[in-house]
Amino acid sequence: MSKENPTWISDWNPEDEAFWNSKGRVVARRNLIWSIVAEHIGFSVWLIWSIVATKLPAAGFHYTTDELFQLVAIPGLIGSLMRFPYTFAVTMFGGRNWTIFSATVLFIPTFGLAYFVSQPETPFWLMLLVASTAGLGGGNFASSMANISFFYPDRMKGWALGLNAAGGNIGVSSVQLLTPILMGIGIFNLYQATPVSGVYLQNAGLMWVIPICIAVFGAVFFMNNLTSAKSSFKNQLAIVGRKHTWIMAFIYIGTFGSFIGYSAAFPLLIKTQFPAVTIAIAFLGPLVGSLSRPLGGLLADKVGGAIVTFWNFIAMGAATIGVLYFVGIKDFTGFLVMFLILFVTTGVGNGSTYRMIPSIFREENLQKAKGKGEAGKALALKTASIESGAALGFIGAIGACGGYLIPTGFGKSIAMTGGPQLALEIYLAFYAVCLALTWFYYLRGTASSGVSSLAGARI
Repeated sequence: MSKENPTWISDWNPEDEAFWNSKGRVVARRNLIWSIVAEHIGFSVWLIWSIVATKLPAAGFHYTTDELFQLVAIPGLIGSLMRFPYTFAVTMFGGRNWTIFSATVLFIPTFGLAYFVSQPETPFWLMLLVASTAGLGGGNFASSMANISFFYPDRMKGWALGLNAAGGNIGVSSVQLLTPILMGIGIFNLYQATPVSGVYLQNAGLMWVIPICIAVFGAVFFMNNLTSAKSSFKNQLAIVGRKHTWIMAFIYIGTFGSFIGYSAAFPLLIKTQFPAVTIAIAFLGPLVGSLSRPLGGLLADKVGGAIVTFWNFIAMGAATIGVLYFVGIKDFTGFLVMFLILFVTTGVGNGSTYRMIPSIFREENLQKAKGKGEAGKALALKTASIESGAALGFIGAIGACGGYLIPTGFGKSIAMTGGPQLALEIYLAFYAVCLALTWFYYLRGTASSGVSSLAGARI
């Protein structure tokens, strides 16, 4: 570590096995653990409204079903937009420094929610504004993933990024499991003496105050910044002009966008389509989706991300067809089973597509460095590390748009047709396009310039 500032590490080379085994592994693991903690809480705050929205009508808020889906969807939109600045923040300010900041600002949506859900006269536009601040939690993923990508060697990125993402993603399950329980307890009651319709809605925000404090404490005392990860905004912005950045962003909407979108919409979808069923069961969806994400990364490390992603989209399509069938005949058991399978595929796809990104930028830069000797290769690897870190966040930002598009799609579909089938059919068609793009650019044997070499590299 730098003697001038012990929070910064100046000598970091995870590709050197001696360095990795002697001290790199321990430092990387410590930063990964606290990154997971902060990201987990970020995801929890991001998805608070997926549960709160289902309780508002009983609490005296006179919002339409479409408006309730908008409250669920708006954090997804804001979260995806926040991921753009969060992506570039790590290399400009340091991973530790930005984790401290990104965790601290989560007090805004939690306290805002706690106050306004106890005010039934709150107009919809104002409540929509309050819900939008939960999007701050969605930005954490981009900076967290970009940061952790610098700590691990290429051969371990799939597993490390998958574990980091899963730890964050499971925050969706945590908020959907714990919030209904804690809303029935008056321990956090600060704004009203009695519960509204049997629940303390403000607890949905207040319950995260102590965990946020823990995340900030951990980032301050146990995380590090890497000087090797420093880069200018201009250098990182180069990834916007890369074809594969946009291709992978589109594909990632199909995997992560589906995960976060279905997670946000699932409780309200259950409530509208199967009113007799408790929404408490909704946490199972994001839970299995989160747990399956490291599996996707691990499989991608073993056999290649592109092949895993390709077959996963086929499974996603099949599961979507199953959901369409069972929601049509109003069979909740079949609906739940098929939706849980769909959640598993979103997790596997998240892991495999995210593993593809560092590999793509590594191979592209190594191809450009051919014939330039060891110095050229070393520069190519450093450039690839910077670009892949930026690309992970940038692609994650676009993929997060699914958190807005899917709940909005369900809301519009129900308003127009009385059911979610139209939205599901559109999502199915989207998966078919993602499947075709994966094959065309990363798997087919004969391809246009730059594609065949990437496919041959087992992306």
